[in-house]
Amino acid sequence: MQKRRLGQTDIEVTSIGLGGNKFGGGQGMISRMMSPDLPREQINAVIQAALDGGINWFDTAELYGFGASEQNITTALHAAEKKDDEIIIATKWSPFLRTAKNITRTIEKRLHFLQSYSIDLYMIHMPMSFSSIEDQMDAMAKLVGAGKIRAVGVSNFDAEQMRLAHTALEKRGLPLAVNQVQYNLLDRDIEVNGVLETAKELGITIIAWGPLGSGILTGKFHKNPELLDRSPYMRRMIRKRKVERSKPIISLLEEVAARYKVSPAQVALNWLMNVHGEAVVAIPGASRPEHAEQSAGAMQFSLSEDDMARLSEAH
Repeated sequence: MQKRRLGQTDIEVTSIGLGGNKFGGGQGMISRMMSPDLPREQINAVIQAALDGGINWFDTAELYGFGASEQNITTALHAAEKKDDEIIIATKWSPFLRTAKNITRTIEKRLHFLQSYSIDLYMIHMPMSFSSIEDQMDAMAKLVGAGKIRAVGVSNFDAEQMRLAHTALEKRGLPLAVNQVQYNLLDRDIEVNGVLETAKELGITIIAWGPLGSGILTGKFHKNPELLDRSPYMRRMIRKRKVERSKPIISLLEEVAARYKVSPAQVALNWLMNVHGEAVVAIPGASRPEHAEQSAGAMQFSLSEDDMARLSEAH
């Protein structure tokens, strides 16, 4: 399966990874609001389905259950008998109420929860630290130098913040590998706010979180509106706002999907990972094995240029 490099690093990932925000075990504010507590067997089955589909990387974060997601993912990888060098792990440091010194101080805790798997990509989760971006990048560079992580990334940074991080790392002889931001057919701010343009200019990969628009782009909430009431509170509020305005895009996705004999979600993911060449990779989440199987299947076909253009213009 074709792989893509993360930025200017030597880390190669499949164009679709698996997002780990659903594996927080109901621990912490984000996990309680966004996802239910999934049984161990179910998490293991989801991870196995992703691996069977060819996915080679897993995205998680300290904030996803304060280590629970990291531990649940790597427990499943151990159960699947995956060696460290066979998969890629990306995780994130939480900057809330912290300074850059905390980055080096807490790295062993992250490694503890990852249970012998290496941190290939370590990201600043959002630009909210008490310290400057330069100081945060300096701390990250120290971790690279110490062999604790392979590459550095950021998440939810705007264009100027991303450029500052890139410049700070460049002074230390390191590339900024990624910026992980919300991006999908419904949420396309990065196309106009300078983030995508700057990332392309600097050779930084965009990791798209929420690539299916909180599940809206699957079309299931349009067919079965009662499903909205079963969503966790935060997701329910987000989804309700998007369902009405997304009807034209859903109709187009269904039309295109029928011709390719795939699902609307797979069309949405395929557009996302190909419309900008190799500049974007995506991390859809999954709470059931079939979700991961569907996401992996998005890598098994190619949309035509005409179909990608039609989808691009539908926004």
